[in-house]
Amino acid sequence: MEIKEKESVVVRFSGDSGDGMQLAGNIFSTVSATVGNSISTFPDYPADIRAPQGSLTGVSGFQVHIGAEKVYTPGDLCDVLVAMNAAALKTQYRYAKPDAAIIVDTDSFGPKDLEKAQFQTDDYLGEMGIDPDRVIACPLTTMVKECLKESGMDAKAVLKCRNMFALGLVCWLFDRDLDVAFNFLREKFAKKPELAEANIKVIQAGYDYGHNTHSSVANVRRIETKHKVPGRYMDITGNKATAYGFIAAAEKASLKLYLGSYPITPATDVLHELSKHKSLGVVTVQCEDEIAGCASAVGASFAGALAVTSTSGPGICLKSEAMNLAVIMELPLVVLDVQRGGPATGLPTKSEQTDLLQALFGRNGESPMPVVAAASPTDCFEMAYAASKMALEHMTPVILMTDAFVANGSAAFKLPDLKDYPAINPPYVPEELKGSWTPYMRNEQGVRYWAVPGREGFEHILGGLEKDDKTGAISTNPENHDLMTRKRKAKIDAIPVPDLEVEGDKDDAELLIVGFGGTYGHLHAAMDELRRQGHKVALAHFRYINPLPKNTAQVLRRYPKVVVAEQNMGQLAGWLRMKVDGFVPQQYNEVKGQPFKVAELVEAFKKLM
Repeated sequence: MEIKEKESVVVRFSGDSGDGMQLAGNIFSTVSATVGNSISTFPDYPADIRAPQGSLTGVSGFQVHIGAEKVYTPGDLCDVLVAMNAAALKTQYRYAKPDAAIIVDTDSFGPKDLEKAQFQTDDYLGEMGIDPDRVIACPLTTMVKECLKESGMDAKAVLKCRNMFALGLVCWLFDRDLDVAFNFLREKFAKKPELAEANIKVIQAGYDYGHNTHSSVANVRRIETKHKVPGRYMDITGNKATAYGFIAAAEKASLKLYLGSYPITPATDVLHELSKHKSLGVVTVQCEDEIAGCASAVGASFAGALAVTSTSGPGICLKSEAMNLAVIMELPLVVLDVQRGGPATGLPTKSEQTDLLQALFGRNGESPMPVVAAASPTDCFEMAYAASKMALEHMTPVILMTDAFVANGSAAFKLPDLKDYPAINPPYVPEELKGSWTPYMRNEQGVRYWAVPGREGFEHILGGLEKDDKTGAISTNPENHDLMTRKRKAKIDAIPVPDLEVEGDKDDAELLIVGFGGTYGHLHAAMDELRRQGHKVALAHFRYINPLPKNTAQVLRRYPKVVVAEQNMGQLAGWLRMKVDGFVPQQYNEVKGQPFKVAELVEAFKKLM
């Protein structure tokens, strides 16, 4: 058997929502990350709670890109497509390369299956123009039943193991070590060891099937990591990384972490993850609604905790009044917005960047608030930590924006050492001010001192009515309101953020690509491809949006052509026009609920040049 070295490969698992495609993809990602491969994943699942089995609307997909060098995206098209039924093949084949290997379960391509998938004939390969020589057709369901016939499991439970057979076959195609997968399953099903062993047996059967039949339409491929960085790694989703970032910040600041939340796709996993860590001083409350989630977090902040509330765009609408309460009270709060398709319920399981202007302006009155955005699943950890530090040190609510793509996607995460992270020093009111302190007394940075309840001599009341700058008493004085409004704005404007970095041909680019948040990988990959083709291109990607980096205007004015690419109708472009005089960029906008396609970006940017 010949084994070929490959630089990278993209695999897409697809099937019914109940077929376990997300689990199979996650295990394959974990196996690859553990051996040091760079990975990027994209779970793509329907909004239906449970669509009819075999229907076109019920197909769930999971795409993973693994590489010897760093990979920035899950890939435009896949090298291997696993289609567990006829509907999966019908809807997912468009994501496959022309020469991709197709793995199908022939037991799920019967007459009724083809009818549900709206095939017109029983020659489904011919109907779709698929070369049979590229198809690994195996009676997967039959073999799983045979494999587990003596397990004592009922028929329904046996069928739930079909995804593991497909996973085993894919692991054979890419010479993966099955021990990592076995350990993953034993840990996941620790309370049901018999279920873990059944799944392990099926994975091994799928691997053996590939080995015994040499079922590759090409040769077995291996992706060897070229630049290994020592350390402990895990495959981590953006939501889990966000949760860990909050925990790390609370630990660094020596505070309890409080999360007040209401379940909403795609942010709920942050609540689920944090609820597991009571031993680390984490308090989670699943509230009755979005308003209560935010209001309870404001109360926890007043009481002296690192307070967080998590949601998606529709929840931000509901939380806005309580967020403004934190603005006028000048209390630290982190508001996590995992963006999804809108408006209203919109596309709840799909990804967009359409909440930016809501984050910047979606509250009544002059209510300036820092806004930051994570660029990748692993960057969610960094930005959750940064947002927490900003909130605690500057006594302000901060909006942390991620999106469904980075929140549900995963990447190889090198476990950090907390000693390497900057200190977090909240502005606690000094003891020497006892007797002269008032609630809106500020330090040299214009930040209101934090007087945590329980300190004798620092008792105080805060609320939603405007307060006198000197006394902290309720005030309707026009001059005082103007003064307090300006002080709140000046405090936000003065928050130090890192300079905007430029990658690529930063000295002589003919085109500067600009983006923010979760599009970083696709824009970076597009820049790399354009440079390979001989074009001079650079990339400036925003993670800090309010306040903007101080060198923003200098960077944006340096290049002859600038294109702002975002998954909305031009919200970042509009914000930059407001903040940088005379800045008139080109725009590339999509609102499809799907990640950018690198090939499409490349062609669009070439036309601009």
